[in-house]
Amino acid sequence: MCADAVHLFLNPTAGRGRAGKRERRIVDILERGGVTPIVHRSEAVGDLEARVHAAIRNGVTKVIVAGGDGSVHEAANGILRGRNGTAMGVIPTGTGNDFAKAAGITLEWEHATSLLADRVAAGETVRAVDVGRMNERYFVNGAGVGFDARVTRIARSYRIPIGDLVYLLAIFRSMAGGIAAPVMRITGDRKIWDGPVTLANVANGAWVGGMFHIVPTAENDDGRFDLLLAAPVSRRRIISLLPKLMAGTHLGEREIVHEPVRNLLIECEEAVPSHLDGEVQPLQRRFEIEMLSGGLALL
Repeated sequence: MCADAVHLFLNPTAGRGRAGKRERRIVDILERGGVTPIVHRSEAVGDLEARVHAAIRNGVTKVIVAGGDGSVHEAANGILRGRNGTAMGVIPTGTGNDFAKAAGITLEWEHATSLLADRVAAGETVRAVDVGRMNERYFVNGAGVGFDARVTRIARSYRIPIGDLVYLLAIFRSMAGGIAAPVMRITGDRKIWDGPVTLANVANGAWVGGMFHIVPTAENDDGRFDLLLAAPVSRRRIISLLPKLMAGTHLGEREIVHEPVRNLLIECEEAVPSHLDGEVQPLQRRFEIEMLSGGLALL
């Protein structure tokens, strides 16, 4: 079999360093499947995005990303900035792997690598998934404004090897300083909300933080987002809601608003935290969110 050369972008620090330890095995599986990987290792935040973008400017049409949601986020931004339709394959080796779940990719990373090699070698047709754009940055799984962004920032500061539980620990730590409920004016085709909000989550996929089934109905190929809002809540109420958030049974709760949207504008009275695919963004007051239906090709 004639091997197909594909550029493999790997984040060695993903999954608390697991991705780097798995590199040799990933390369072996790809080579056995008839794919010759050209390996690029990211060295800092933003490096993977820059490397992907440089590769597609040089004509690369297929890339594989081995990492977690942060790595996928960077790779997708590198691809979408290039606007050339480059297809992306994902080997989930991160902590949460929320995008992999949304895209129906097995979380058994060796099996995922083998299946990906088979598809590339066979020249199978790619499939398209939806992506979003918020203030000129792209996201593939979801955007969050408010409490979940604050939790994400705290979770990213931990280096302890406890997997998804790091997000649960970050929730309790974030509550210690009080629960902010900034005033937000949220409009889509109509005014959806005008008042204090604990969090606003724009879901393209059903999971966030690895363990929270934030919007069970969310699909990343239906041409719409699922907007989830939470009205102001107390610490005690958040604790009582956590099991429901993990099980995906919270949508009927009195504080929760759930609505399908395509385009969205969120305006805040003060600069607030936000995240895209778990990547913390600078404090901002205005968030313009746009759906790009079928905007990313997946291997």
